[in-house]
Amino acid sequence: MNDLAPSVRTARPDDAADLARIYIESWQDTYAGVISHALLTTMSRKSHTARWQATIKSNGTVLVAEDEHHGVIGLCSLGAVRDGGVGFEGEIYTLYVDPSFLGRGTGRALLAGAFDAFKARKLRSCLIWAHARNNACFFYEAMGGQRVATRTTRLMGELTPEIGFGWKKLATQKQTRTIQS
Repeated sequence: MNDLAPSVRTARPDDAADLARIYIESWQDTYAGVISHALLTTMSRKSHTARWQATIKSNGTVLVAEDEHHGVIGLCSLGAVRDGGVGFEGEIYTLYVDPSFLGRGTGRALLAGAFDAFKARKLRSCLIWAHARNNACFFYEAMGGQRVATRTTRLMGELTPEIGFGWKKLATQKQTRTIQS
């Protein structure tokens, strides 16, 4: 494994199968014991690949982290804040890293890429929602995210608690990535 941080670029339609794989494997790893095993094992790569292709083709902003030896190892989707946004302008909808690449700077690279994408759109703040039992909560706090809200939502048909982490001043966040097209 290369110890250098992965590169971050805009996703292409041909990345969709990798995005589906990472999304499903991340859910199965992260939510084992939290969400019903039956629900996690019925996630379909085919349907998720189609969803990612549609998102990318509809000009949804999707970033990928890419390792020169292993290809796509992480993903992040983002855009305008949804559901009122508790005072934030942008929202990171998803941020997932291939479980075998956790702790190697991939999430940090994707988060920096998301901040840069928001700043390029002149958005000054963003938030991300995470399941309250997701270990990523510790990561978001370590990256400067503040706990700004809680809510209950449906996750694969089950009611679950979520925590909103926010960054109020993206202009002060260190720019560490240039997103490649």
